[in-house]
Amino acid sequence: MKSIVPHLQKGDTVGLVALSSPAQPEKLGDAIAFLEELGLNYIIGDTIQANHDYLAGSDEERLADFHEMVRNPEVKAIFCVKGGYGSARIAEKIDYGLLEENPKVFWGFSDLTYLHCAINEYANLVTFHGPLLMSVGRIDDLSKKMFLQLFSPMELQYTEDISPLTTIAPGVARGEIIGGNLRRLVNTLGTKFEVSTEDRILLIEELGETIPNIDAMLQQLKQARKLEQLAGVVIGSFTQTEADEAALLALMKDYFADLGVPVVAGFKIGHDSTNIAIPLGVDAILDAQEKVLKILPGVH
Repeated sequence: MKSIVPHLQKGDTVGLVALSSPAQPEKLGDAIAFLEELGLNYIIGDTIQANHDYLAGSDEERLADFHEMVRNPEVKAIFCVKGGYGSARIAEKIDYGLLEENPKVFWGFSDLTYLHCAINEYANLVTFHGPLLMSVGRIDDLSKKMFLQLFSPMELQYTEDISPLTTIAPGVARGEIIGGNLRRLVNTLGTKFEVSTEDRILLIEELGETIPNIDAMLQQLKQARKLEQLAGVVIGSFTQTEADEAALLALMKDYFADLGVPVVAGFKIGHDSTNIAIPLGVDAILDAQEKVLKILPGVH
């Protein structure tokens, strides 16, 4: 299990950064209002205004912005406001020792999956897979409540009270929960940031991919032997797949039903109006019979 990070308190200052695609700062109004509702102050990073082709500033600018937020003792959490593409371009240059010496909340998902993998492994810190601040106007109240896990240690419990769940393979497993966006997990393969799945519970989610593309990514994970020693699988939201639910479920069964580990689908974790935020790098228990996922706190 990775090291959990200090919890937030009302009045704390958090840093807003864009480490991937440009942020469209004129659309940050809902995000700022939401942070104020949480009782948080904020510092807006230089990357929020930056634009370099399809990136939120050059690699050097995004790296510098991230490092500045890590170094600043007033900043207690780093919130990514936008996904898209680009975080992988700075992963190799991040000072993970600096982050380990200054542990704080790192929050985001989608493209930030690449940095979740990197920070979990090289800074040995828990990170948070949760809604990007640019999307707070489009997520439901339950998803907004998930930010409260940053203010005090709380065990999360996901049951069918949140969404219908489907057991693909039975069993009960305990292990460190890791993962995120399927494409970005596949992007780590063959790099120093390659996702480590042994004895871990793997979360996958995706947006806007066809069934053949999802199949190709799962096949790559399989051929990279990332499915062989898993503890379990949590299948999150697969939205805008251009296929019906039955076809997606059939594909998941094809890859996961015979692994001999518990696998459950239907979790509202990912690109959807309900996006349940969870810490990555902490121990979790997946019970496929009871259809329950329990996750230890990510803060102390």
